[in-house]
Parts: sequence; structure tokens; C-alpha cells
Amino acid sequence: MADRLREALEPERIVRLEDDAVVVLDQRQLPDALVDLRCRNAEELAEAIRTLAVRGAPAIGVAAAYGMALAAARGASLDEAYETLAASRPTAINLKWALDEMRPDPSRQRAQQIHDDEVERCRRMGANAAELVPASARILTHCNAGGLATGGYGSAVGAIRAAWERGSVDHVWVDETRPLLQGARLTAFEMEALGIPYAVIVDGAAASRMAAGEVDIVITGADRIAANGDSANKIGTYGLAVLARHHGIPFLIVAPTSTIDPGTPDGPAIPIEERDGAEVTGRFTARNPAFDVTPAALITAIVTEEGIHRAPFRASLPMPVRSR
Repeated sequence: MADRLREALEPERIVRLEDDAVVVLDQRQLPDALVDLRCRNAEELAEAIRTLAVRGAPAIGVAAAYGMALAAARGASLDEAYETLAASRPTAINLKWALDEMRPDPSRQRAQQIHDDEVERCRRMGANAAELVPASARILTHCNAGGLATGGYGSAVGAIRAAWERGSVDHVWVDETRPLLQGARLTAFEMEALGIPYAVIVDGAAASRMAAGEVDIVITGADRIAANGDSANKIGTYGLAVLARHHGIPFLIVAPTSTIDPGTPDGPAIPIEERDGAEVTGRFTARNPAFDVTPAALITAIVTEEGIHRAPFRASLPMPVRSR
């Protein structure tokens, strides 16, 4: 069983390009079943992105890159494929970044290189972030920023994985992450596959675990990082940052440089996706913002593949790199 779970986290299992389709591991079915979803054109792939069959900022960028390569191979309109995929989710900047990377050379080889580079960036940022994890750490993480969200290895979960391999992790608290339970379904799945000790907690329990002295560090990913360091991530992240500051706990953002958007000056300029209220309740009126923005002042450090970056972030953050 453990080998089967680990196999699900291999980059080519999460998302890949075949001759007639972009194939993604359908994350809506996890952890109960490992099901491939075949997307035969940009429209089907955009729908898979919108409905979270494939999700996580880097992973949807990788999937979109493969979508452009598929469109090119089929002789479809690249402009139409670009616009269709770019419109599928508004907050994660990696999506547009990957599409822009593909425009000059929409080949299968270019898309594969973007995927390979993204995984390598995760490994490098994981090693960088692991340096900030204290010995015998009890880590709290939110949403899913693992291999499933990045196309392989992971950003925040990659940092936890690297720290675990160094012997620095005692336990991981996994926020359930309502309303779609990306923590309880996906991060817990990854922790189990990797053999890392964990427990799922309801989102509202994070404060009590901090107050009880059971959290040493908070590590999350990001979907877009503004030029000043303000960072958008799954709804609920901002509250964790406020709690961490109150309790004197380090709060880390771990994300690749493809998540940095120098064209967005600050958090208020980040577009926040509003999802269907039916994801929250099928009976009553609901608001369902998918993300919130953590102000840079609450972030201890932002870790990328280029290193550990501290305030003032406008000066310390690197520019997004171009894949080779």
C-alpha cells in the first residue's frame, strides 16, 4: 500500500502529456481512489483546472504548459488555447507564467522542461526551508502544497519532507482546510505516503494547539506573491499568520519564483477567486472566497529555490526565473 501511495506522488503520475491528451491524477477522487482524467483539448483541461481535478499553483501551470503543447501538436489555435486556459483560475500567477513561457516554443519538449524545472525548484526550496525548521519540530501546515499541488515533491510539504529526511520533524498538524478539505484529503494522503507522523485537525483548532505550545513553526505555500511580499494562499492562511505572530511562532511561505508577481505591487491588487457558495452549503446563502492575503509584515521569511528572503521583501525577493 505504501508503495502505491508513493507512486501517486511521482511527477508523471500527477500530470503528464500523452499523444492525445493531458492526463492528470484526478484530485477530486483522492484519497479514496487513484483515477486518471484525460483532457483532450484546452477546454477540457480548463474545466479540470476550474473544478480542481488538478490544483495548486505550480501544478496548474505545468498542466497548462502541456495544454499549449497539445494544442500546437493538433494544429489548434494557440491564442484560443492561451485565453481559455488563462481564464480558468484568476489568483495563481503560475498559470499565466507557464502560458507565457510556452508562447515562443509550444512544444512537448518545452512543456516537459517546465515540469522538470518546477520539480527541481521544489527540491531546492525544500532544502532551503529545512534550514529554518528547528529540531524535533511540531509543524502546522494549511491546505495542500505538496507534490500534488506542484507537479512533484512540493513547496511547503516539500520543506516538511526535506526537514523529515534530516531528522528535524517530530509531528505535523494538518489543517483540514475547509470547505474542500485539501488538507484532510490531500496533505494527509501525502504525509501517509511519505511516512511522516501527522494528525488532521479542524481549522478552528489551530489556535488551541499554538496556545498549548504544540506548534513550533507554521509552513504554507502561496498562489501569488506580490512585489512587496504580501502573499495570497488558501483561505484561512491569514488567520494562521495572525495567530503565529501572537504566539511568537515563525511563519514561513515556501513557493517557487514562478509564484512571484513583480507586476502586482501589493496584496490588495491580487485578484481573489470567488467560488460557488454550494461548496460551503447546499441550503443557505454563502460567500466562498478561495484565498486570502497575508500581509508581508506577518511573514517571517519567504523561501524560494533561490534562498531565504526576509523583509524588506521588495528588495530581497528574486525575479521569476525563465525555465531553461
